[in-house]
Formats: sequence, structure tokens, C-alpha cells
Amino acid sequence: MAKTPAQRIKKHGANAAVPQHHLPPVINPTTARTPQKAQGNSNLIVIAGVVASLFLFWYLHLLTLDQLTQLSGGQAMPDSLVGGFDQGFVERLRAAMDSDARGQLSYVHKTAGMLFPLIFGFTWLLLIGTNVDRKSLRWALWALPLLFAVVRLWGNTVIDGMMSANTLDGGQVALASTLTVAGWVLLALSLVAGAAAVFLGRKGADDSSAAGHVQS
Repeated sequence: MAKTPAQRIKKHGANAAVPQHHLPPVINPTTARTPQKAQGNSNLIVIAGVVASLFLFWYLHLLTLDQLTQLSGGQAMPDSLVGGFDQGFVERLRAAMDSDARGQLSYVHKTAGMLFPLIFGFTWLLLIGTNVDRKSLRWALWALPLLFAVVRLWGNTVIDGMMSANTLDGGQVALASTLTVAGWVLLALSLVAGAAAVFLGRKGADDSSAAGHVQS
């Protein structure tokens, strides 16, 4: 019967031949996280976010809000008015929409109206963060989608309050109109910021590739 290492040491002392057990390495080198893999993962998330944002924009503005005009005598919803609106428009809209129609508008704001700015904002933050290296510029570009999400969500709340209020307040109408216009402007600026970030990212990649060719 084979002796244990302790028995061999007891019998032969320092001359005992003790077999060495080698454990397999803990870290699998094939699973090492490289910058290329991290960049690829970020790109996949950005692509999924862009697709989701496009779908939600279509669903919210081109489908759902357009369908709600059937409940308002053909009048557009406040969210769709890029140039804003005045108190006269809101009075006519409130008169044309009953409580059920206003409830449907509020429901849209709490579902697709909330998801769109949140998903768009998160996607654009990641898009800018993965393509812009300079910290000050990155924060300046990040401010646009962040402000868009905040303004759009705030605008939804103000519009719902304006539509459901017993007495229409001129100040509330002005705030809702301002937030609506600001939301559209920030959306456009965010799109420009995203395009600029992609351009800067490609330019940086081209410069790095050119430097690598020069060194080699």
C-alpha cells in the first residue's frame, strides 16, 4: 500500500521523496478582458440603445400622440408642438378632450413618455463616454442629453397638471410651453453632440492607427 507523505518523511527523514501536486492555474488567460473587448461590449449596448430610442420616438410621437388627436377633434397634443403653444390653444384642447382622453394622455406620459427620454439619455451618455477622451469636453456633451431627460420628464408632469387643473393658469401654460420647446431643442442638440462624439472617436482611432504604422 502506498505510504502517505507524512509516513515517508517519518521513515526516511530529509531524504524522503514527497510527490509534488500541481494545481491548475486559477485564471484562464483566454478570458482576459482587453480594451478591444470592452469597446465592443460598449458598442453593442449603444447600438441596442439607439434602436430602442428610435422605436420609442416613433411609437410616442408618430403613433400614440398622433392617435390621440382623434380624441381632441384633430388638435395636436402639446408634446408635438415644436414651436410651443399659448393659453388659447390649451383652452380649446381642454374643451375638446374629456376626462378619459386626458387620462390616456397622462398614461402615455407615464409609459412611453418616460421611457423615451430615459433610454435616449442613457444611450447618449454611453455613446459620448466611449468616444470622447477629453474630460472637460465629455462633460460638456453629457450635459445635453442629461438636460433633455430632465426637461422632458418635467414637461410631461407640467402638461398633465395643466390639462387636469380645474382652472387654467397662464403661468403654468407658459412653463409647459417653454419646457416643450426646450425639450425639442435639447433633443436636436443631443443628436449633434452624439454625431460629434462619433466623429471624434473615429478621428482618434485613425490617429492611433497612423501612429502605430509610423512606429512599426
